[in-house]
Amino acid sequence: MALWDICGRACGQPVWRLLGGLQQREATYFFYLARGPKESLVAQVAEGLEAGFEVFYLKVGLDDTTDLEMVSTVREQLGPGPRLRIDVNGSWTIPQALRNLRAMCAYDIDFVEQPVRDHPVGQLAEVRARIDTAVCANEGLWSEADAYARIQARVADVYCLSPYWVGSIGSFHRLSWLAHLEGLQVCKHTHGELGLAAAASHHVLLTLPNGVAGHQQTAHLMEHDVLVEPIPIASGPSWGTIDGPGLGVEVDEELVAQAAGRYRAEGQYLPWQDYQLAKEER
Repeated sequence: MALWDICGRACGQPVWRLLGGLQQREATYFFYLARGPKESLVAQVAEGLEAGFEVFYLKVGLDDTTDLEMVSTVREQLGPGPRLRIDVNGSWTIPQALRNLRAMCAYDIDFVEQPVRDHPVGQLAEVRARIDTAVCANEGLWSEADAYARIQARVADVYCLSPYWVGSIGSFHRLSWLAHLEGLQVCKHTHGELGLAAAASHHVLLTLPNGVAGHQQTAHLMEHDVLVEPIPIASGPSWGTIDGPGLGVEVDEELVAQAAGRYRAEGQYLPWQDYQLAKEER
């Protein structure tokens, strides 16, 4: 990522131009829905719609009955227009996946992400062959070789991957084009990222002809970043062409220093830790 930024700044060109030029002038991103009771889901959907999001994403796979109730609630609040995706993180068996997805078909699921385990490869392909809902591969794309094998095997309709797993911006770009040549789509994955990494992936997305609507992002959930200016998806669903050289974003060195200070004082950030409680205990 840093080398692409250096090269772009050296020649005065944005990274998307170094990768071959624009295939689209903007990419759109999803709204993440946290699992919870009906009241919470209703409030979250309202927030996402007010911010202009058109793709919504919900984790399922913990309890079949609860999952169906949550999907029903979200679709009721969304109405017939916006897209609804579900992510199972590979927790269903094949019979369970078939049963649940058939029950959810009335709620117009855009695609289901990793409904079954990633190994053996044939599990996902079997589900894809037996249901009408589009299937997305995520777990199992841990490396360039893993992603290449699964794209060639055509185990899914959509491949959700990112530079973090396949090694580089260049690998993400090459594999995404390989998926395009196979007639398949790509969704950018995130485990959580600062604006710098989000910008790097966004450059790749601008060069792809087969990106989905509603890529993954966490900017809308973040309280802080280390950039001089917030990225567009911190407040809305779309991000257009980046015109500046290199990655086209600027790092605020003071904010980086503050983050480094928090790391020295508090250690690694752990998403499941109650930081307010930890501070009070200290």
